[in-house]
Amino acid sequence: MDIQHNTQGSDIDNQYDIELNKPSKSRFLFLLSFFGFFIFAWAGCYNLYEHKYQRNDKITAPDNTLYDPKYK
Repeated sequence: MDIQHNTQGSDIDNQYDIELNKPSKSRFLFLLSFFGFFIFAWAGCYNLYEHKYQRNDKITAPDNTLYDPKYK
């Protein structure tokens, strides 16, 4: 870990600071946005899977709403 010290002023350049290294900053922001979007999409798909429609055959429709309705 080489940290360059400036003896003339109080400024210390840190090579791991992303504000000083533009390619590193853009790579970091790209990966952050990519994985953020990926996790958001995966969580949405998982939530849809967990709350999927489950068929219930015990429910009967009223006779007057059938395709061939039966009236009294």
